[in-house]
Amino acid sequence: MATITWLSDFGSASGYPATMKGVALRICPIATFVDISHDVTRHHVREGAFLLWMTAPYFPEGTVHCAVVDPGVGTERRAIIIKSQKQFFVGPDNGLLLPAASRLGDLLVYVIQNAKFFGTEISKTFHGRDIFAPVAAHLANGVPPKEIGPPTREWVKLSFGQGIDHRGSLEGEVIYIDSFGNIITNISGDLLPKAPRADLIIETERKSSSAHYARTYGELPSGDLIVTIGSHGQIEIAVNRESAAQRLRLRAGDSLKIHLHE
Repeated sequence: MATITWLSDFGSASGYPATMKGVALRICPIATFVDISHDVTRHHVREGAFLLWMTAPYFPEGTVHCAVVDPGVGTERRAIIIKSQKQFFVGPDNGLLLPAASRLGDLLVYVIQNAKFFGTEISKTFHGRDIFAPVAAHLANGVPPKEIGPPTREWVKLSFGQGIDHRGSLEGEVIYIDSFGNIITNISGDLLPKAPRADLIIETERKSSSAHYARTYGELPSGDLIVTIGSHGQIEIAVNRESAAQRLRLRAGDSLKIHLHE
C-alpha cells in the first residue's frame, strides 16, 4: 500500500489540503495519507524544507512526499520529481525538496512535463491541486518518473548552512521555531563537547543570556534556559515549560553564538 505525505503553507483550517487529497484519492484510492504540516509559515520555503528534512527519513520505501510551499506558482519556475533512496519528492523547483532528498542520498531529478498525468484543467494559482497532487498519486500507483518528465541535472539548491566551532564558541543561526517555542539551530549536536560545561552563554544580536546544558527539558527547573541536542540531532535552545523564542526574541534566520568557555 502506497503512502503519500502532504506538506504545505495552505493552513490546516483551509480547504486546500483536502482538495489535493481528494484529487489524489480519485487516482490512487488505496493510498495512505500522512500530513506532515499545513501550517508552514506562509511562503517560508526554508521552514517547509526543514520539516521535510526532519521527517522524511522515518518513512518507508515507496513513500511519495507532496510538498507545496510555492510563492512562485504560475510563473516560469519548474515543477520537479526527485527520487532518492526509493522515496519520491514532488513539488516546485525552489529548493523545498532538496535538503530532505539530499539527506537520503542518490538523487535522480526529473522535470514534470507530461500533461497526461495532470488534472483536466490547470489553474495559475493552485498547482498543488492540478499538478503536484495528481503526479504524486500516479507515482504512488507505480508510474515511473521518466514517464512524467525527462531527467535533469539542474535544480534550485537550498541549504540550512552549517554551524561552526570558532575558538570554543559555537556559531550558527536559527532554522526553525517549533510549537513549544524551542529554537532549532543549524549547529550540529556533534560540535557540542562530550562533557560540556554546565553553564553556558547564549549571545544574540540583542542580548547575552546565561543558559545551562541539559540532556532533556525537565532536567532543570521551570523557567531555566537550556541548551540541548534535539531529537533531530541539531543543537536546540529551550526554556522548560516556556518559550525560548519569546525569551530570546529570536526568529528563523537570526544568528547566535553559544559560548562554551568563559
